[in-house]
Amino acid sequence: MTATDSQTDTAAPAEPEARAEAPARSLPDALPLLPEDPPRVGDFWLRARLGANAAGYLYSASDETGRDAVVAMMAEGSSDDPAARDRFVLAVDELPPEVVLAHNDADDDDLALWVALGPVRPDDGSSAAADEQLIAERRGEDVLSAVLMDKIPPIGKVRGPDFRHYWEHRRRPGLFRIWPLPWPTALRPASWLAMILSLLTMLIIMVLAILIAWLLFRNSPEVEPEPVIPTPSNTVTVTITPTTPPPGTGSPTPGTSPSPTLTSPGRPQSPGTGSPGTPDPGDRF
Repeated sequence: MTATDSQTDTAAPAEPEARAEAPARSLPDALPLLPEDPPRVGDFWLRARLGANAAGYLYSASDETGRDAVVAMMAEGSSDDPAARDRFVLAVDELPPEVVLAHNDADDDDLALWVALGPVRPDDGSSAAADEQLIAERRGEDVLSAVLMDKIPPIGKVRGPDFRHYWEHRRRPGLFRIWPLPWPTALRPASWLAMILSLLTMLIIMVLAILIAWLLFRNSPEVEPEPVIPTPSNTVTVTITPTTPPPGTGSPTPGTSPSPTLTSPGRPQSPGTGSPGTPDPGDRF
């Protein structure tokens, strides 16, 4: 056996180990969700954006049991086109049944269509988990490509301007409905802490406002004159003490009572209270 054969035999057993330790495929970077993205569709909570085009969006999602999936959801413009909705449903129906984890009803005309694709195992750094994730993403891209019809080969020669759908500029996520509401299940511990601190801050501000109002008005004088409270018969009686005339003015004018009694309008006056319609200069309410 030559030295060359010895080196060949020595290197042969190491090849399977090199294959076993092959690094996993790198997954494309996911983007965080935007405020316009739905937090949940069906039983799946959306975690990040994986891709987007004029037809819709790809999301990374998981349900309450921890099952991971890739969700393909139509955009606002494509979901309003009946023909685009039919292409989405047809593309989902052509997928193997075991890879379609869930989808909404095609009869919901007011909602955007979506489908959850899998199976996707948790990301443990292995190549198998990365392969399942990539396969699910490719299937979601195929569904959205069927809506756009961008992979259909043209018939004849390409001439004239490029074809574009009339709804391609409407790229916001389609309409969705959440029931039951995601709050407070979707809140993380940090969100719970922020919500509790905000409620405590509001409570402290309310207590301070009440305390400041009490300190400002606790020594305020009473309202003068005191408010007149009518009797159950809607009659208000006010007794006025006559003033003493100054010296040299003589006695009061005959025909006037020194202690008149005033009644509410609409009731007759008592005899001797003076002529009607002539107010006493000393009347005060």
